[in-house]
Amino acid sequence: MCWPYDGAVQLERTALLVMDVQRGIAERLGSETLMARLTEAMSAARKAGVLVIHVKVGFREGYPEVSPRNVSFSRVVETENFIEGRSSEVHEAVEPERGDVVVTKRRVSAFSGSDLDVVLRSKGIDSLVLAGIATSGVVLSTLRQAADLDFALAVLSDGCADGDDEVHGLLLEKVFPRQAQIITVAEWVAAVRRR
Repeated sequence: MCWPYDGAVQLERTALLVMDVQRGIAERLGSETLMARLTEAMSAARKAGVLVIHVKVGFREGYPEVSPRNVSFSRVVETENFIEGRSSEVHEAVEPERGDVVVTKRRVSAFSGSDLDVVLRSKGIDSLVLAGIATSGVVLSTLRQAADLDFALAVLSDGCADGDDEVHGLLLEKVFPRQAQIITVAEWVAAVRRR
């Protein structure tokens, strides 16, 4: 099946989530090709009236949100990265435009510690298209939580990146299809242009 499936998805009730495409993350795991594909996906979404939401991880100065028991984020404290207003900005290659929404999260899932659910509910969004870095991090966690919240889901297979190619492939081929449509950026662009 290709997105949108069975005509059930309405573009005005769809949001494109571009997640964790921030300087510190994109410089390690992203590429110029990925950034170009994300830019193309965002441009097509905007032209079709699809809400573009940039999700980023960010913490207050001193990291009061980070527990020493949280293995992933306690390492961030040592690096002094992802501090709001200083080192948590979206990568300039996919910079938000007027009309886009920027959501700051405090954990791996885009829903955890953010106001994403409030934004989606206020806009009447019931379908999400997911892209971002890393496939095994924010994309996986957000997909699982969004599925439990009954969103219709698609993942842009070539709009995601991960430090482990094997894990990336396994998720896209075996895990994600259980809860989402897996499509390419080109398929997404073609689908929104047809509607």
